[in-house]
Amino acid sequence: MKKLTIRFNAPVILTFALLALIVLILDGITGGVSTTKLFCLYRAPLTDPLTYVRLFGHVLGHSSYSHYMGNMLLLLLVGPPVEDRFGSRNTLIYIAITALVTGVVQLVFFPGTALMGASGVVFMLIVLSSFTENRKDGIPVTMVVVVVLYLGRELIDGLLVQDNVSQITHIVGGLCGLAFGLSGQRKK
Repeated sequence: MKKLTIRFNAPVILTFALLALIVLILDGITGGVSTTKLFCLYRAPLTDPLTYVRLFGHVLGHSSYSHYMGNMLLLLLVGPPVEDRFGSRNTLIYIAITALVTGVVQLVFFPGTALMGASGVVFMLIVLSSFTENRKDGIPVTMVVVVVLYLGRELIDGLLVQDNVSQITHIVGGLCGLAFGLSGQRKK
């Protein structure tokens, strides 16, 4: 009988989820000050060094426990196979690039609103997960279905629904996942 062991199978994804939880706990302890200063992106002078921290850190900030859980459940579901297929280093790079791109898009096109949460990263992972199959030839049908279902819904919601959800972040995150998947990067 084999010995059952617990593996730390997706270090980047698990560390991301843990860091986001720590940020949420700090938010409660500081009455929201830590999140506002470091983990919520908003228009600020480019001379403020924290602007650059927030360009990446906004993906770790969440407005509530339910916001955190909604993002982390999906992240923990789709992230480990992506990290297994593309490698921890590439997964970390993809998360950082997605954070930066969604942050820049937010600052350029929606300067009057703030951005926080991992949904752009989650959408990137959802789309990228459709590229985890072993074959390298052709475009997987699962990727087409994911893009149509998830990104199509976000386009429709972005046009028709008025809420506090940044559909553009979901769309940009999904497009990042599409670009990373089509680039063909695999772990080495």
